[in-house]
Formats: sequence, C-alpha cells, structure tokens
Amino acid sequence: MDADGLPLVGPGVDLSKVTAIHPKRMLAFLNHFIIHTTRFLNKFSCVCEQKLLNLNQRIQKLQVTMNILEAKLASIPGLENVTVSETPQPDAGTDLPEVTQPEEAGPIAEAPAEAPPSMTVSQHPRYIKFFKMINMGVPIAALRNKVQLEGLNPDLLDTPDAPAPPMTSGDSSDSTFGSEDDDSDDDESS
Repeated sequence: MDADGLPLVGPGVDLSKVTAIHPKRMLAFLNHFIIHTTRFLNKFSCVCEQKLLNLNQRIQKLQVTMNILEAKLASIPGLENVTVSETPQPDAGTDLPEVTQPEEAGPIAEAPAEAPPSMTVSQHPRYIKFFKMINMGVPIAALRNKVQLEGLNPDLLDTPDAPAPPMTSGDSSDSTFGSEDDDSDDDESS
C-alpha cells in the first residue's frame, strides 16, 4: 500500500492474494473503452474523409485548369518546336520552368506552307457544342440524331481533326453553346 492506501502492483505483490475485479465493474470498464475508442475512430474517419474530399476537389480543379491551359497553348500556332528546359531553378519563390525558343528559325518560317487547315471540325462554330457534349461524356450515338436534325454531317463527330466544312452566313449565330434552339428543347422536355 502507498501513502494513500492504494495497492501497489509490482514485483513484490502476490497476485494470488489480490481480489479479482468485480465482473460488472470490468464490464463497465470495457464498455467505456469500446465506446470512447469507437467515437474516436468515427471522428477520425470523418475528418480523413473530409480532407480526402477537399484534396480530390483541388485535384479536379487543377486538372480542369491544366486542360484549359493545354487547350489555349494548343491553339497558338508555331509552338510545336518550343522546348522547356529542365534546368534546376533557384529557390527564388517561383517554380516555373523557362521556355526557350528554338535556335533554328527555318521550321517556323516553313510552318505556314505546311500548316493544317485553318479550322477543324471540332473548332467549327456549328459543331463545337457537340464536341463539348462528347467531352462531358455524352455518347456519340446519342448525338448523331441531334447533329442530323440540325442539318449537319454526323460522320464528322468521329473525326474531330478533319477539315471543317465551309462556313455559311448563318454559322456565326449558332456558335454559342447555349443557343435559343437548346433552350426550346429544354422547354419541350419539361
């Protein structure tokens, strides 16, 4: 016994002479331990799921930003020959790679002669909304009827890099994704 009258458990204690803990008290200790452990694990699980969800949302935003940036860069002619140097950057606060121009000016000067058509099907104002739908996951088979209803060639959905058909005078008005035709279709379906 210590100064407070509590039994000491150690090498000098004969455990055969110590009375057992009452079963109801042992059950209360176990229940208390299990309840607190379960609460802790549930709270920990919720916190981890929330952090993973936030991280997933940030990754998705980065992917969308990267896709937009890649699309913008792909739309600039003459960037095919530009290389990015892999030299280590000093820790000056930014980690952006340097973009260097190629030393030869010959391929860039020849690019207009070998340039692809000025507009592909995926860039055509009347087809662009269908390619946006394809990028969002709409099946091509479902879009074929819609393309045909608008008087366009549905076979061009399979070849987005093919040369675009010549533009007519009415093509510029249909260039927006949410045109009036789409709004009227939404009204009919509701």
